Amino acid sequence: MDQTDSFDNTPQPAASLPDWMSDLPDHLSISRISIPGTHDTMSLYGGSKIRCQSWPLAAQLEAGVRFLDIRCKLEDGHFLIYHVNTYQEADFSSVLKATLSFLKQHPRETVLMRVKEELPILPDADFGPRLRRYLDEEGQGQVWVEEAIPSLGEVRGKIVILEELENEVLGVPYEALNVGDSWHVLSSEYKWDQVLEHLETADAASHATLHLTFCSGNGLFTNPEELAKDINQRCYEHLSAQAGKAGRWGVVIMDFPGAGIIRTIVESNLETGNDDTTAQNL
Repeated sequence: MDQTDSFDNTPQPAASLPDWMSDLPDHLSISRISIPGTHDTMSLYGGSKIRCQSWPLAAQLEAGVRFLDIRCKLEDGHFLIYHVNTYQEADFSSVLKATLSFLKQHPRETVLMRVKEELPILPDADFGPRLRRYLDEEGQGQVWVEEAIPSLGEVRGKIVILEELENEVLGVPYEALNVGDSWHVLSSEYKWDQVLEHLETADAASHATLHLTFCSGNGLFTNPEELAKDINQRCYEHLSAQAGKAGRWGVVIMDFPGAGIIRTIVESNLETGNDDTTAQNL
């Protein structure tokens, strides 16, 4: 097992940042904040071609992760967590419960949650309506399901749903976001070029749009873990070189992130939060 500033495939993170959003101003749009996230958040099982994370959900949240990528299949009325066709020994109920429990303990934080039906042969027409009912019943009134991107003050202590559903609007529509997710990787060099280009776009483009950059990927000649060792380190070095400058990286989504790269993304908000031009960019 390896644990570095940029990459970690051990069972627990080296450091924790459970309250990093607490000092950011309420007026900041979620789209203005740099946020560390995990790709296929619950993918802890299935071997080298499937496994994308080593920390359980509670540890990811304690480490500072604030974007979760949740893939479900609706089976016999239950939302079960999958990566491709591998069941991840969890269901959406446990994900929701763990996230809301964390937010009760850290009420000035918010968590973005992408919810996606995982690789259906045909989209299940009941997926969206059942998910809506589920969030109504088990969301404890702490789930943002409006289309508009909120300010941080509006969603402290809440889960913000980024929905990727066929026919149901249940949160911020995923298609309205600027997403860089070139997951099929032919070479790590080309993958890094795509990641870097999207990070620079996120910094330069309108801060009213939420940008998501996936550092993750898979391919015939690599796997999520091997790729993460390379791309996470390049990303860590790039973002560290920008330290002290006001900027916005959007949501940076990783496999096997290390505590150092999470902290670097989080600390970029110290400049943003103190930037007098912030209000003009909401």
